[in-house]
Amino acid sequence: HKVATLSSHTQEICGLSWSPDGTTLASGGNDNMLCLWDAMTSSTSRTKFTLSEHQAAVKALAWSPHERNLLATGGGTADRTIKFWNTQTGSLLNSIDTGSQVCALQWNPHEKEILSSHGFARNHLCLWKYPTMAKIKELDGHTSRVLHMATSADGCTVVSAAADETLRFWDVFALPGVKSHKRSASDLVRSNKSKKISKTMHIR
Repeated sequence: HKVATLSSHTQEICGLSWSPDGTTLASGGNDNMLCLWDAMTSSTSRTKFTLSEHQAAVKALAWSPHERNLLATGGGTADRTIKFWNTQTGSLLNSIDTGSQVCALQWNPHEKEILSSHGFARNHLCLWKYPTMAKIKELDGHTSRVLHMATSADGCTVVSAAADETLRFWDVFALPGVKSHKRSASDLVRSNKSKKISKTMHIR
């Protein structure tokens, strides 16, 4: 049975994610708003914070597994940024322009890194070092918007789903102590072997 109805967004809600400790619910909408809801007072339909810094729809939401109250969000085509928030205070910690629509975000469970997936114009994935946001590698292969990502149970493989009707599996997150094959952005310029893809599935 229904226990509460939360109303704050003025357009379609396109992103939703609970914090790892279950105390805060984050929602993103086509109204360019990020809303943070306190689980203890959710029945009041009043947000803990309503944050309006994004300039496009907020679909990508990802809570850090490494730092309590750290939330990453991604904006759409007119925004193109990944933003990091302290959800305890509602303060914006950092914002980086990725150059393209941000569709999804996944944290590396083993290291302080975050993977972003994108739409126009390149439809690729990018791995970033946190908190410097230095680009570690780019993963190409999809031919349309990369809408969703999910990390495997061992935390090493990420599967991406795109509007090109394929699922692609990427060996992108290394276990602690295992030699990594990650390369810097300068390596990408020198080589076209930036992607390490293990499998592609067509879902048509």
